Amino acid sequence: DGFGRVKLPGALERKYPNASAEWRWQWVFPQENRWKNKKNGEEGRHHVHETLLQKAVRSAVFRAGIVKRVGCHTFRHAFATHLLMGGYDIRTIQELMGHKDVNTTMIYTHVLNKGGQGVSSPLDGL
Repeated sequence: DGFGRVKLPGALERKYPNASAEWRWQWVFPQENRWKNKKNGEEGRHHVHETLLQKAVRSAVFRAGIVKRVGCHTFRHAFATHLLMGGYDIRTIQELMGHKDVNTTMIYTHVLNKGGQGVSSPLDGL
């Protein structure tokens, strides 16, 4: 509807006047209601509160009949685990996950357990 603007932090609004409409600043899950700037009439949306997404995940898990504990953080673990299983190096995963210490990222290596079968020879690629 043309209301794809967000409030920018600090002095960024003055420094980059059109940045509030750029995709990189948009919320993936915007609120239904809009805010309005009384000075210039500009309208936009904030992000939805995290509890709404948590409730939606909880409801979907219940409807799917999954008995294990599943929450939003489960998707973060699944993402890291699948990257590791897909052959991405631990440092790349560390950066993507935002871990300061690689030991935190190493938690995900328990899923590998490939032994010698997980090692490929450079000749395998020929």
